[in-house]
Amino acid sequence: MKNINPGQTIRIFANTGVIAAILTPTPAIQQELYRTQAWVTESSCPDNTPTVFHECALEAAKAFDPPRTSDGQPDMGGIWQLPGAAFEDLEEHPEALDDSGGPTSIVDPSDGKIPMRSWADARRRENAQENIHPSAACLLSGMPYTMYRPGPYQFLQTPDYFVVLSTRAHAYRVVPLEDLSPVGDNLRLWNGVSRGRWEGNTLVIETTNQNAMAWLDQRAKFYTKDAQVVERLTLIDTDTIHYQATVTDPDVYTSPFTIALAYRRNAVEGFEMLVEACYENNESLLEIYRAAGFTLYPGISVEEAREAMEAAGPEP
Repeated sequence: MKNINPGQTIRIFANTGVIAAILTPTPAIQQELYRTQAWVTESSCPDNTPTVFHECALEAAKAFDPPRTSDGQPDMGGIWQLPGAAFEDLEEHPEALDDSGGPTSIVDPSDGKIPMRSWADARRRENAQENIHPSAACLLSGMPYTMYRPGPYQFLQTPDYFVVLSTRAHAYRVVPLEDLSPVGDNLRLWNGVSRGRWEGNTLVIETTNQNAMAWLDQRAKFYTKDAQVVERLTLIDTDTIHYQATVTDPDVYTSPFTIALAYRRNAVEGFEMLVEACYENNESLLEIYRAAGFTLYPGISVEEAREAMEAAGPEP
């Protein structure tokens, strides 16, 4: 039995007499540990502002020869911490009662704003007032949101697969490498279907076939089933990964946009990944939300999005 440290929360989920609990630092404590460098190793680029980190990382990667696995690829294995609060809002947002606040994580466009169509932004505001994110019901968070939730990540790799483990809501990914076999359009998953490949020292992961029932952040930025997500992971020094994700969905956004973040290697000796005991699609939780007037976000079809876009007319 592990000791309970200050700043840890105990989450207890009861169902038919079965109780499961985990111990994990709260998001606020995690961010404080990160800011004081208590959890992470040093980095060659400052990462408190994603846009500044992004520009530095692009240059740092050119000069860095990463450690390699037995098959000659950059070795990204290990446990990593992610700073910031992109999961709250990908754009710049102030500190509030339920938000820690933070700078924009959008590096393209250069203004740090997500190029959402006017009809989609209006729908987003409605969604935020009426719906809850699926992670609130212990469902998967979709891509790329799954990659910037609070908490540590563990990366494992073999010549054939790249694996991502997360402590949050049993979110894990097994990404085949160099497997470009086609996937039928009728296959729709919470985190979609991902295929990876190496381009030099960068791991490129392309994701399609999401069920589009999740959001990009807690501000209800949504996407359709036609959305494509391209992630790029590059080691810029031994202990820092430059993470980029480009989202393309022309029915919702006027142009593709790119998120950039830093993964820093966890420096805590003997650190162990924990698994969140989360009851998937917890009806008890959903009943509480329904009583408060909220429903689980149902998603939007491509056809509905296109009809709304045509009805709205040209962008101003």
